[in-house]
Amino acid sequence: MVTLETSRLILRRWREDDVAPMAAIHADPEVMRWIRDGSVRDEQQTRSGIQAWESEWDARGFGLFAVEIRSTGELAGFTGLSVPAYLPEVLPAVEVGWRLGRSHWGQGLATEAAAAVVRFGFEERRLERIVSVAQVGNDASERIMTKLGMRPLRETVSPSGGRRVRVFALSSHKYVTTAR
Repeated sequence: MVTLETSRLILRRWREDDVAPMAAIHADPEVMRWIRDGSVRDEQQTRSGIQAWESEWDARGFGLFAVEIRSTGELAGFTGLSVPAYLPEVLPAVEVGWRLGRSHWGQGLATEAAAAVVRFGFEERRLERIVSVAQVGNDASERIMTKLGMRPLRETVSPSGGRRVRVFALSSHKYVTTAR
């Protein structure tokens, strides 16, 4: 079982007791505003999602981590690596993504978590390139991508939601030459 730790976070695999708090995050329209068509998700959809995320770990050796606040044990959301099958034009690719509950926004937690995942992807899983995708207008996510060292690659329309998205990318070579 892969677990990553940062100064404030524990990134770990999913547990049954994560379903309800993640479902609460998915039920917040403001959190889901920039996800696909903006629809919220219920507990069953969240449970199915977590099962799919865990299956990706088993199949690929990477996936989405549950993000736990080290000091409280509270589930803040997720971050991790996945294959962006919803955007076939960028494949083959591995995407870093994140989703945190609103009470955890604006504290640098998404950047902290995603940076640990990017490091894991390049150093442990030996990925050649990592992408990240954000809907046009999601400036907060684009700021995180820039902080991760990613640069814009293209703008397109996501077939899964019909919304314009920007794809950012970071190569392993660029990561190695800029890693702190």
